Amino acid sequence: MTTRQAGRDLDTSKAHSARMYDYFLGGKDHFEIDKEAALVAAEAHPSIYVTARENRAFMHRATRALAQEHGIRQWLDIGTGIPTEPNLHQVAQSVAVDARVVYADNDPLVLKYAERLMRSTPQGRTAYVEADVTDPDALMNAVEAAEILDFDQPIALSLNALMHFITDPHDPYAIIRRLLDPLPAGSALAMNHCTPDFDPATWNKVAEVYTKSGSPVQFRSHSDVRRFFDGLDLIDPGIVCCHRWRPAGAADGTEPTDAQISLLAGVGIKH
Repeated sequence: MTTRQAGRDLDTSKAHSARMYDYFLGGKDHFEIDKEAALVAAEAHPSIYVTARENRAFMHRATRALAQEHGIRQWLDIGTGIPTEPNLHQVAQSVAVDARVVYADNDPLVLKYAERLMRSTPQGRTAYVEADVTDPDALMNAVEAAEILDFDQPIALSLNALMHFITDPHDPYAIIRRLLDPLPAGSALAMNHCTPDFDPATWNKVAEVYTKSGSPVQFRSHSDVRRFFDGLDLIDPGIVCCHRWRPAGAADGTEPTDAQISLLAGVGIKH
């Protein structure tokens, strides 16, 4: 199922972060204006393509870890972006065929391809809701109305490369608390977040590119990212650069530097 807000049209007058991300991943679901902005960002930080790939890889590993080690069978994935296979539900259902996933995003282009997000196993279920994380009350109401997730059972909240688009005036920490509050004990927060810690000059340039393209960003330090996990039990290895979070190992034996990736990641369990 999908739900859609009335009057939401596809805006191709300015770049969109989800479509720029699609370009970084080598996808085809973006427009020329998105490609132009992405190329400017890549000029400031040539390794941004690797950052995008490592972001996806972390999501895969975190999803498997939660399913295999913590028995989680439900996910709420916010800031889904344009579907790129394998999607989160495909990863989760490869471990547990009965896994349930609700995706949420506020880009009409994502809605256009939402059928890709609903190719569930017969035993599991998936749904897509169009909602904005800056209005967490409306988002959670839409998720509950979808009647896919059982709020009496643990749910993993998946936020990949999202919260750096939520600047301080939107009170990002309050948003996280609102999203976690209705989730029962045993639920989880899995997220990653760009940081300027390893290369401040480069990431200041990247921030300027995104802000000028119409997608304001706020990259945060390790201590600021750690605050998102207040009250949760972080699982090993804690908050680290995402390619160091339980790495599978590069096929050629090489790995990128922290400065190249500059994306902090962690998984915490609600008790």
